[in-house]
Amino acid sequence: MVMFTCSAQHAAVNSGQFDFYGWMPNGPSTMREPPPTKKNTVDEATILKTLPGMETIVKGMETISLPNFKRKYFTENIPCENVLNFQKNLNKLSEEIQERNKGLDLPYTYLDPKKVETSVSI
Repeated sequence: MVMFTCSAQHAAVNSGQFDFYGWMPNGPSTMREPPPTKKNTVDEATILKTLPGMETIVKGMETISLPNFKRKYFTENIPCENVLNFQKNLNKLSEEIQERNKGLDLPYTYLDPKKVETSVSI
């Protein structure tokens, strides 16, 4: 359950966030002005005045950009063999998903094992 929650479920729920929040106006880290209180009172100049400055945007992107950690946790033969078998099964599943996605107008890639994080980092 822990492995599923920290990998596949987390990927299904969170991996698409970059597709939306990768464009900063969809999810600014801060706002320089309060949100509007009345409809139809916002124009482009108001939006640009409200969005964070470039330095703040860069700092926000640096904060959420996490390194890719690859650690070897096991050194004994049996666990290493189990990990290799598991990785082979994941690679096979990934190939099946990629093949299935070829025929789709909008492929679903978030649960492709090659794209699922091995931690809860986003």
